Amino acid sequence: MSKEKHTPQDDSFENVESALSKTEHFIEENQNRLTIIALVIIVIVAGYWGTKKFYFMPLEKEAQETIFYAQQHFEKDSFNLALNGDGLNAGFLDIIEDYGSTNAGNLAVYYAGISNLHLGNYAEAVDYLKGFSTSEEMIAATAAGALGDAYSELGQNDDAIAQYKDAASYDNTLTAPTYLMKLGVMYEAKADYKAAVEAYKKIKDQYSTSAEARQVDKYLTRAELQLK
Repeated sequence: MSKEKHTPQDDSFENVESALSKTEHFIEENQNRLTIIALVIIVIVAGYWGTKKFYFMPLEKEAQETIFYAQQHFEKDSFNLALNGDGLNAGFLDIIEDYGSTNAGNLAVYYAGISNLHLGNYAEAVDYLKGFSTSEEMIAATAAGALGDAYSELGQNDDAIAQYKDAASYDNTLTAPTYLMKLGVMYEAKADYKAAVEAYKKIKDQYSTSAEARQVDKYLTRAELQLK
């Protein structure tokens, strides 16, 4: 009489069957609960896409249309009108309040900071520019540099240096030389002539075709003489 062999494969099949049986049993016992969970997930997903399509997208479009007029005033250096509106069209401050959750509302924060800087409202400029963020490198560099300018005007030199360094870290031929020059001048004001020399040399070596490079030699010579 022969005995049937019990192989590891048989054990594997038995384990799978057992797992399937437990799963089926769990589903049968919790069918109502699982159905509710599935419905909740569907409602959340549908609500997200519905809110995005029927609320945020129209709101973004409206914000983009509204900010246009404030931007026009800004381009004409009419910073007070850009900030506060012209009586017919909203300014950046109203746009921030009404459309703060949109991309245009975020951009209005940047414009408000720059406008306040031009108007000599340096503390307000700091408040707005600190609250601004963007993934656009050119705008990020300009915002950091403007924040450095505001700190400089307030006599907060260490904060100004930190912002100029941040602005100059963006390898952009249009903005980096400008903020490296400001960084060097700020270091000289602190009598940190070694750091000033490094900033000026970076302009000379890495941005040799910039307008700043054409005049940096006199700054570099002045800082180097202070080191001797």
